[in-house]
Amino acid sequence: MDTWLIVVIVVAVLVVLALIALAVAKRGKAGKARKREQAREHLQEAQLRAARADKEQALADEQAARARRERAEVEERAAQAEREAQERAAHAQGERSAAAELKAKAEKLAPGLSQHDGGRHVAGAQNADVTQQISREDIERGGATRA
Repeated sequence: MDTWLIVVIVVAVLVVLALIALAVAKRGKAGKARKREQAREHLQEAQLRAARADKEQALADEQAARARRERAEVEERAAQAEREAQERAAHAQGERSAAAELKAKAEKLAPGLSQHDGGRHVAGAQNADVTQQISREDIERGGATRA
């Protein structure tokens, strides 16, 4: 073979090798660019999700605070109702004591007179006890609330 032919073949092979190297380099750059773009998209998605998570967390905190506030209000109303029930019970006990004292005075003034009232006082006391029990049950169920 002639020398010039060998030189042409070698040059052609070198040109082909250079073209292959250039294609590989170009392909590598395109892959890097594609990976960078993918990374950018992931970062944007992460930022969006973090913002949504922050918003959800704020809403959850607000909802929890509202629930705590409502629970405190309910407990305050229940405590107020319980205090009122206790005051009523104390007042009823005072009335019952006063009634017993008056009955004792009446018995001293006119012995045997209290037997003629047919036990109306006892029935009234029983009715008051039932009413007080119903009121307490309403309070415990949360049915007796005052505005």
